[in-house]
Amino acid sequence: MTVNQLNTGILDKDNCYIAIMAGGRGERFWPVSRQTTPKQLAILLGNRSLLQQAVGRVLPLFPADRILVITNKLQIKSVRQQLPELPTENIIAEPCGRDTCTAVTLAGAIVASRNPNAVMAVLSADHLIPTIEVFQHTLIEALTLAQENKNMLITLGIQPTEPTSAYGYIQLGKKLDQGNSAYEALRFVEKPDIETAKQYLNSGDYRWNAGMFIWSCEALYRGLNEHQPQMAELFSHWVTLSKDSPQTLMSAIEMEYPTITKISIDFALMEKAENIAVIDSNFVWDDLGSWPALTRYLKQDQDNNCSNNNIIVVDSHDNLIFDYRKKSSRSLTTLLGINHSVIVFTDDATMIADKSQSQRIKELVAKIEAQANFKHLL
Repeated sequence: MTVNQLNTGILDKDNCYIAIMAGGRGERFWPVSRQTTPKQLAILLGNRSLLQQAVGRVLPLFPADRILVITNKLQIKSVRQQLPELPTENIIAEPCGRDTCTAVTLAGAIVASRNPNAVMAVLSADHLIPTIEVFQHTLIEALTLAQENKNMLITLGIQPTEPTSAYGYIQLGKKLDQGNSAYEALRFVEKPDIETAKQYLNSGDYRWNAGMFIWSCEALYRGLNEHQPQMAELFSHWVTLSKDSPQTLMSAIEMEYPTITKISIDFALMEKAENIAVIDSNFVWDDLGSWPALTRYLKQDQDNNCSNNNIIVVDSHDNLIFDYRKKSSRSLTTLLGINHSVIVFTDDATMIADKSQSQRIKELVAKIEAQANFKHLL
């Protein structure tokens, strides 16, 4: 089936599963983000972590036993503590990081072992989506499309609000059906320079690639079999092991995972396949890529300084002050003649960075990692 042969229908929710990818380190949010409690487990905005918000967006739609979380060994204890509503066997720890293609294949195999006719959505644990009902409507539309078109790979394309080089883009082709928001995907584009991003925005034909995917287990297997046959073999192998028992599967991946080549699901599958549809999505979305992203959601003063705690400033502009210390340890922060800075406090570390250098915090983390006296701060 091609994207030109489109079927529509009513969603059978009993066949729907959600897989949330939650194994990232979130290094650009150091010193709050740590290996055992990374960005997605931190409470940055509101009173719940980003992971808890991600589960909360889908839990009204689907029961807890059909929501999976893929994390890692270092984080699984914290994930289970934050998500007591999910069955223990639905929180899966990868033995080591092998990028998103492997994580998606593992999740797909587990879902297929439980229900070979299932459709599934692959979502991220660290995205901010304030317009929850619009997102839920879009997700239902995408799952319905996947259910009725079992060979189709579907992704959500976010309508861009500004030109940015922080995201990849998807070029839309023709509309597939007047009754929904699905378009043919013409091509995936890696993060462009800012001038190219302006052209994309002005054309109206491009959407942000949010890294959210929806498909049937059958479509995922077929796509892997065509473009990543080794991963397809692992998919079938893991389905068999998962049917035996979760323990059998986990024992096997402990040995097999380190031998798998790292590759993202975008490179491995989405940029190669032709049977891809894009749901034109208009919910508010932010991947919170680095500290300055929080300035979009924290209250700002007249000089564009923002903070989650008390500050007094003189001749200081465009600063972010984020205090993650225990409330009893927090103190007044004062700035004099400081501009364009990110200042972050935790109970055991303080970071001060120029806003324009926030993407380089990974370099800072690498330097800390190289010093034995401070590795405990990671």
